[in-house]
Amino acid sequence: MNSSPRFLHMPSRGGPNTPRPITRPTLRYRPGMTLKLFIALLAMSVLVAAAMGAAARLSFTRGFLGYLNEVGVQRMQRLAPRLADEYREYGGWNHLRHSRRDWFRLMRPSSDDSGPPDTADLLPELTGANFRLGLLDADGQSVAGFPELTADALRQPVVMDGETVGWLALMPFQSLTEAADLRFLRQQRLASWFVGGAIVLLAAILAVLITQGLMRPVRGIAASTRRLADGDYSSRVDVATRDEIGRLGEDFNRLALTLERNEQLRRAFIADVSHELRTPLSLLRAELEAIEDGVRPLTQSSVKSLQGEVATLSKLVMDLYDLSLADVGALAYRMVSVDLVDVLDVTAAACRGRLLSRGIALDGPAAETPIVVSADESRLRQLFANLLENCQRYVDENGRVSISVSVEGLFATVDIDDSGPGVPQDSRQQLFDRFFRVEGSRNRASGGAGLGLAICRNIAEAHQGSIEALASPIGGLRIRVALPLAVPA
Repeated sequence: MNSSPRFLHMPSRGGPNTPRPITRPTLRYRPGMTLKLFIALLAMSVLVAAAMGAAARLSFTRGFLGYLNEVGVQRMQRLAPRLADEYREYGGWNHLRHSRRDWFRLMRPSSDDSGPPDTADLLPELTGANFRLGLLDADGQSVAGFPELTADALRQPVVMDGETVGWLALMPFQSLTEAADLRFLRQQRLASWFVGGAIVLLAAILAVLITQGLMRPVRGIAASTRRLADGDYSSRVDVATRDEIGRLGEDFNRLALTLERNEQLRRAFIADVSHELRTPLSLLRAELEAIEDGVRPLTQSSVKSLQGEVATLSKLVMDLYDLSLADVGALAYRMVSVDLVDVLDVTAAACRGRLLSRGIALDGPAAETPIVVSADESRLRQLFANLLENCQRYVDENGRVSISVSVEGLFATVDIDDSGPGVPQDSRQQLFDRFFRVEGSRNRASGGAGLGLAICRNIAEAHQGSIEALASPIGGLRIRVALPLAVPA
């Protein structure tokens, strides 16, 4: 056997068991809703401004060229009579073919002794329309003026004594070539760029303001949601508007309120259940320890006491089980046509003995004809048995309980009245809450666990009926149960 010391062999560098270096995930920047909304609003504003600028530029360019051409047409219309007079005076166009001076004489703005030249004649000279005018004879041959006339030239007939003796032709403006025109166009473009830049800047400012205004309540709701997820059920958001975001804030507040109430009920429910289970378990443990230590002999009386505590535990567990099934809608119901009067008779007969043991008289139900409802007979017996058991526990000794049944419209109504003590009006609606008892104590001698009426409400609602607590005319409490009548086949 080798006695050499043993060494811990580490895996070789780069081997399959070599731990890999920890790689940190690459953080990618993801733009938030604020930036996305800002970019969307700004991009939309820029596109609108660019479209409006392009449309304005195109419209202005075309309109300006159209204006120049219109000035030329008006110049031809005013010049045609002068040319007709010129033709009559010289008997033709030969003098214009060889004399540019006579042509420019005709092109000069007309004037008289009464004032300056006519503005309508000055505009063509200022806009350069005169230099694009040409004179054609009756056969369409060039006489004077602009020599490069094409087929698309605008024409105005020169008429003398009803006969066309020539044509005035204007070469239309296709683009701006004059320095003044180009300078004017550049000024308009610069003005358009300035206005467009101002619009974009204003749009950016408005986008920031709108984004901040819209996202501020959303960020508040998001922060409150995180607090709510961390267990702070008192988290609320301030609702300052009546729009969709405001309604979202109101819905969040209702959700938070519901969760807070449910959390309070859950804690109260756990505390009540633990208390109700602890009491009989403590008594059982004390009884068993006393029997084990020989302090109390194992007699029929002690066994009966133990059975009573076990029965209390069993009933509490069964009540909790029924409530849990009712909460998830899994409590089974087999709806058939049932005689409500018969169910009340059977249930009253079963409970009458326990009531009489405390000196409580039970009257009713008083009904001469059957009253048929659509119900689960076993669940109805459970409902009315729980109500009569409450009477046994809470009605004063030597008291009275009365059962009456009637038909009101499409419902059968059962009233169970007792002689007292009564229940304050502000506590009657809470009677059907789990573990609620009017006296507020947890003394088991005064009653059960406070689950009976909660089960009764679930059974009544499962039958499409209702249950409510009212003041009794005989001094105590009235429990009214309304059940829908069975529909005749």
